[in-house]
Amino acid sequence: MLSKAIIGARILLGLVFFVFGLNGFLHFIPLPPPSGSAAAFLGGLAAAGYFYPALSIIQTVAGAALLVGRFVPLALVVLAPAVANILAFHLFLDASGIPHATVMALLELFLAWAYRDAFRPLLLSRPAKAVLGAVATDDAAE
Repeated sequence: MLSKAIIGARILLGLVFFVFGLNGFLHFIPLPPPSGSAAAFLGGLAAAGYFYPALSIIQTVAGAALLVGRFVPLALVVLAPAVANILAFHLFLDASGIPHATVMALLELFLAWAYRDAFRPLLLSRPAKAVLGAVATDDAAE
């Protein structure tokens, strides 16, 4: 039962990011224009020039990885800042999207928990000796 929930969450989150990542290039889903502080914030990001194309590439590639089930922990790490910013944006600037942003954050957290073994090495205060030995061996070979 849990494995089906993990697959469902992975596919749902992957689909959201893949579709909205593609939408950044193809504009097939019309989005309502923002107003107030949200418009100022999004306008600043657009003015940077690079932000939206980079975000669309990241969302499309990471969403595809989630959909096909390859590099899932990496995709979750790459998407975590986007999910956090989407949630913060809707909490502080545009409350209308809070339900969707909350669902995305919960899916991200659930999947991070489901793949927690892949993240354990990232949470060590010191790398394992096996890792240090591999790094030293690689450095010596160069």
